[in-house]
Amino acid sequence: MIRPVTQERPAMGSGFPTLLGKELMRFWKVGTQTIAAPVVTALLYLLIFSHVLEDRVQVYGTISYTAFLIPGLMMMSMLQNAFANPSSSLIQSRITGNLIFVLLPPFSHRQIFMAYVLAAIARGMLVGLCVWIVALFFIALPIHQPLWLLVFGMLSCWILGTLGLIAGLWSEKFDHLAAFQNFLIVPATFLSGVFYSIHSLPPFWLAVSRWNPVFYMIDGFRHGFFATSDVSPWQSLAVVLAVALALSLFALRLLARGYKLRS
Repeated sequence: MIRPVTQERPAMGSGFPTLLGKELMRFWKVGTQTIAAPVVTALLYLLIFSHVLEDRVQVYGTISYTAFLIPGLMMMSMLQNAFANPSSSLIQSRITGNLIFVLLPPFSHRQIFMAYVLAAIARGMLVGLCVWIVALFFIALPIHQPLWLLVFGMLSCWILGTLGLIAGLWSEKFDHLAAFQNFLIVPATFLSGVFYSIHSLPPFWLAVSRWNPVFYMIDGFRHGFFATSDVSPWQSLAVVLAVALALSLFALRLLARGYKLRS
């Protein structure tokens, strides 16, 4: 009697490093565009705003405006690049038709989620580190509480990486992705206290800013540099953790259902 040939299913997790490596190499191979360009953009913001406002704006007592500005520019660059990594990867894979090579292997939805999000964190943190190194040529910016800095940096990149994954799943063409970025990501980052302390705002806009999750990401990140911030770092941490959990559960649900992946 001839028995049918059976093929053993690969152990779960065996292909995860490959998928993660693919997403890491994807941005590393074009580092001029994905790493150097955001650093140059942040440097231009630093040169312009510090030159114009250095002697006109005072924040946190003795902290200069240039020092105050650098963590905000770091976080803005980190968030935008963490969002861009999974969103651009998914939309390009869908348009070129090679998304099938991610769907065919026996990856679980959790493995796909972690590969895209971890690559987003890596890109975001690398961009932030490069911005900080370049900024050291202009002003010494010591880190007073590195643990807070690391926690808020990684959690914030996690959130924007997850949001980029959701945007990549939802978008069917580059126009959809551009709308997501132009009408949500850019306004949320620019109106979050990158260039100013929210306590300098009128009461109405101060209240509005407190509903922006990105404000808590940037404010907690600044606390790591200066050990002072607009709100308590524990309050910022609670908001950031809640947003990270909610978005992660939503993204995992979409991946488990195969939302727009098999159509």
